[in-house]
Amino acid sequence: MLLVAASTHTAPAAAQVDGSVGVGAGTVRYPGGTSFGSAILSPSLRYTKEALVADLSSSIASLPGGEWAGLGQADLSAATAPSAGGRQLGVDVIFAGTTRTSAGPTGAAHAVGELRWSTATWGAGLAAGPSTGLISGALPVTALHTRARLWWRLSDGVTSPTVQLSVEPTHFPDGWFTDASAGATFERGRAVVSLWTMARLSSTYSSTAAGSASLQVFVRPRVSLEVGGGSSLSDPYQGLPRAGFITFAVRLHKAPRPLPGAAVLRWTPLVPDSRGDSLVVRFRMPDARSVAIAGDWNAWQPVRLRPLGEDVWEGTLVLRRGLYHFNLQVDGSDWVVPHGVATIPDGLGGMVAVLVVP
Repeated sequence: MLLVAASTHTAPAAAQVDGSVGVGAGTVRYPGGTSFGSAILSPSLRYTKEALVADLSSSIASLPGGEWAGLGQADLSAATAPSAGGRQLGVDVIFAGTTRTSAGPTGAAHAVGELRWSTATWGAGLAAGPSTGLISGALPVTALHTRARLWWRLSDGVTSPTVQLSVEPTHFPDGWFTDASAGATFERGRAVVSLWTMARLSSTYSSTAAGSASLQVFVRPRVSLEVGGGSSLSDPYQGLPRAGFITFAVRLHKAPRPLPGAAVLRWTPLVPDSRGDSLVVRFRMPDARSVAIAGDWNAWQPVRLRPLGEDVWEGTLVLRRGLYHFNLQVDGSDWVVPHGVATIPDGLGGMVAVLVVP
């Protein structure tokens, strides 16, 4: 069971709730040729506040013969404030379950404590913790789950490709197996493309591989079309077999997604003042000992601002006319979205502020 990699990038200063619901159809094919089609309803919800991220997702599917199936998953991630060297302690917890009208329920729970190192463009983590699963009518199974992962953005900018690598050795009752995965997410304009490949290596259990691809296109700020396909590894915790799948859905979003040339913003963008050939930005940061600014114009490298007194910090920039994205680094470690400035998602679960040079 692959744990979902939690975002370690900038979270908004205030709590943010994003929700969506999808309606679609899919086809699932199991080894041996068994297959079935299904109509699917899939709501999802994300809550983000400072260092806490909670993802709730579920789906209800109609199966042949008047049968119904339900799946649900809750992903929780919390972390301490990063140190001056970018280190932080995190906890990831996942609860998952299934139920069918003709079979009993199943469930699984995974929890790991993690030591992370992160910057604005890359991060790494080492984690370990228990995993358990329950299949109706059988005794529960437990395992020791470990994880090493690495993620980075290939270049500066909000829409740059994001790559994640993960290796997860697990000690199951009958022996070890290792799940390895590699994934990439690309955002270009209204389209989001995700590619994943996974492999399970074991001398005790059979070694298998799987992969998937998905495309999401925003036809409106609140409406997207989604198509995906591929295969999934078996789930030993819930007794779910390896399967292939193809899905198509229309998803309605609670919060609008910024589209090229027509971004929908919570506040207003920051417009710097002119001073000769330079641009001046000022921020009020109470109790801050140091403040730096980093953006997509300088590959997200922090540049210190100077104190003006009364909690005000000032910096000068040399930028051409255009739209930029930035965040502030406070006291050498905490990444902060300035209050009252328009923000957009950074593609990794966090937010970045918007600066406009008219």
